[in-house]
Amino acid sequence: MPTFNGKCHCGQTEWTVQLDEPSHVLCHCGACKTVSGGENTFNTIVPKSNLNVTKGKDNIKTYTYTGDSGNPVHCYYCPNCTSHVYHHQTVMGDDTIVVRTALLDGSKDFPVGLEIYGKDRLKWQPEMAQTFPAAPPA
Repeated sequence: MPTFNGKCHCGQTEWTVQLDEPSHVLCHCGACKTVSGGENTFNTIVPKSNLNVTKGKDNIKTYTYTGDSGNPVHCYYCPNCTSHVYHHQTVMGDDTIVVRTALLDGSKDFPVGLEIYGKDRLKWQPEMAQTFPAAPPA
């Protein structure tokens, strides 16, 4: 399984993540657009054990909001530049996390695997892959 290096904008936080098939899941939900300041975020869903924070682990900050499911979503980010490393959506279970793929080396070559929260896509954005109106079925 290939391993990819990731780092935040300022370089204070670094990590590796193992991905079976590198691809982006585009999320168009309102929370992701607010956090990123953009039209969507680039993500992948992996077992928590696939992520290894190699620099700045003890300094990572977290905040929690309530997701669409009504369950907590914990967001983990660099305390200096606020780049989000990963999120833990508790509705997905204790061992599954959502990693930000745009922060990984080589991510410009990853294909778009699917899109979620297509109902919230900006009107001018084209559909890039199979799209679910909200979260994909479990």
